[in-house]
Amino acid sequence: MFGIPCGWFIPGGWEWIIVLIVALLIFGKKLPGTMRSIGKGVVEFKKGLKGVKDEVDEVEEEVKKIDDKDVDRT
Repeated sequence: MFGIPCGWFIPGGWEWIIVLIVALLIFGKKLPGTMRSIGKGVVEFKKGLKGVKDEVDEVEEEVKKIDDKDVDRT
């Protein structure tokens, strides 16, 4: 559309190294703590998703039990 190749937006090997250097310059000693916080956030997010999935599975089991009772009555 604008004449810019699609691969132009995807960073390669050297670009990632430059990004890491810039991140180190910006965050410095705070970078390990920041990464640790991000990791903890991801873990909590996954726990939340698992909890929601467990609740959905429980509701599905209850619905199946109700359906089975209705089928037995007829």
